[in-house]
Amino acid sequence: MKNIFFRGKLFVILSGLILGIQPILTAQDLESQIDRVLEAKFENSGTGAVFLATKNGKIVYNKAFGLSNLEFQVPMQTDNVFEIGSMTKQFTAVSILMLMEEGKLQLEDDITKYIPEYPTHGHGITIHHLLTHTSGIKSFTSVKGLNAIAQNEMEPMQVIDFFKDEPMDFAPGAEFRYNNSGYVLLGYIIEKVSGMSYEDFVEQRIFKKLGMSSSRYASHSEVVPKRASGYHKKEDYSNARHISFSIPYASGALMSTVGDMLVWEEAIKNHVLLGKETTQMAFTNYTLNNGKPINYGYGWHIKEFGSVLSYEHGGSIFGFKSMGVYLPKEDVYVIGLSNCDCNSPTEVTREIAKIILDANTVD
Repeated sequence: MKNIFFRGKLFVILSGLILGIQPILTAQDLESQIDRVLEAKFENSGTGAVFLATKNGKIVYNKAFGLSNLEFQVPMQTDNVFEIGSMTKQFTAVSILMLMEEGKLQLEDDITKYIPEYPTHGHGITIHHLLTHTSGIKSFTSVKGLNAIAQNEMEPMQVIDFFKDEPMDFAPGAEFRYNNSGYVLLGYIIEKVSGMSYEDFVEQRIFKKLGMSSSRYASHSEVVPKRASGYHKKEDYSNARHISFSIPYASGALMSTVGDMLVWEEAIKNHVLLGKETTQMAFTNYTLNNGKPINYGYGWHIKEFGSVLSYEHGGSIFGFKSMGVYLPKEDVYVIGLSNCDCNSPTEVTREIAKIILDANTVD
């Protein structure tokens, strides 16, 4: 009986290949394909990662690899909490859009409306420019002297003071250049407009509302259940360099899990926090002054993934790397979180998305 089933299954696969029809894969076949990709990248004895993938909102893959703590040899678990770095920008951008819907700001507002003392060097710099990395403001991560303050606990305005007098890189709207300073300024604007700290706004207005119970503004001092330790590697592993989370702030200081990030993705898709038209603003491919598209919306890169559209963003902070890819038309979402800045999940996250996109599966 087993041989008959095997021959039948083989016949279906071979028939599909001969006729040029995509063979039907079982869920187990799909899982095995993804396993092979990830097992080649993450060793059981080293730092690891967690990956989650969905199709039409249904989880088709969710596994942990490697160790969450090298010193105690603790295996990674699927609900470990990671620093997500620049994926924080999605939450900052959505927070701005929430305040826009409430009539508390406009995206074409000049930033001096909220930070009157900010030196714009005669330019009009808008909230839109900050969201799209087209402001021309120099990113603080490329400003000399950052290492000297990296461990200091600073107020948002102190961080802004660190970079505000740097010369502009270009006129607003003339170029796209990825910029962490812009999202620090957005965090401060959120505070000024809402009357809440950025941390409280995100935790109360987003995490609490959506039930993202494992997500939070990062802290070194507080106990974070199931926190994955972060590492760096040259020849050997070392503990990640310490940085005060008040420095990356609204550009990169949040922590989350793959499960919570799925909740976030579903909330965006289903317009839980923003109306449909406002959500579309986040995923518009904006243009420079000369009309050239920048392949970025508000907090997400807007890219072509083969022949389909992709909304994606990664993150990198000392000891951690992250990547999320969403294919809106196909409703495929893949999120990967790694606890070593030596092992980026970017390419394998895209590869998993392609495997799911190409697969024709049955339960």
